[in-house]
Amino acid sequence: MLCKSAKIDLMEKNERLKRCRDLLLKLHKSMVDLERSLYEGIHGELTAGQFLNLLLENDDFAWLRRFSLLIVEIDELFDQKDGIAEEDIDAAQAKVAELVRMDGGDDYFEDKYKYALQHSVEAASLQSELRSLTGD
Repeated sequence: MLCKSAKIDLMEKNERLKRCRDLLLKLHKSMVDLERSLYEGIHGELTAGQFLNLLLENDDFAWLRRFSLLIVEIDELFDQKDGIAEEDIDAAQAKVAELVRMDGGDDYFEDKYKYALQHSVEAASLQSELRSLTGD
């Protein structure tokens, strides 16, 4: 059984991870919107379905999948019926920190991410909030 202070700490970590997830979702959307605008500027307007297919299948958009996969992973943690173990929260938080630090040695991901941050005030602001939440 957890003591009162441990329960509060776990609740705070849980809430921080939820906030990270929400910010990641907004950051992902802002970068998707930027990529769509760039793509449509070159190739012409797309329907929502056409763009969704590009996001899922086109290699130029693969870098964005790192965000969506992490968001889904966090959502699955929160969907667990037995609650989330503290080590799972810590691991997810570490993955968020790694992502926003652009760790991982993927130059293409890093270049695309940096471009988005340089060309979207919203993305840069969300990135800053995420780095603050993850202690970077």
